Amino acid sequence: MALVEIVELKWLLAGMGLRLHVERLQSDPEYARRVLEVAQDSKNEALRKAAERVRRRLALDAA
Repeated sequence: MALVEIVELKWLLAGMGLRLHVERLQSDPEYARRVLEVAQDSKNEALRKAAERVRRRLALDAA
């Protein structure tokens, strides 16, 4: 897992006022799906792209 991609996602989410727990994102697929769904519903294109990169890294199907 590329930690840089997760940290990028974390800071982009922080800009929306949302907290991301990095270790939980990596170990809890349901948490990761919920976080990535929120990110992909954002109007922020950079956040959507970061979420897609992390989704691919975590090998999570788009729900």
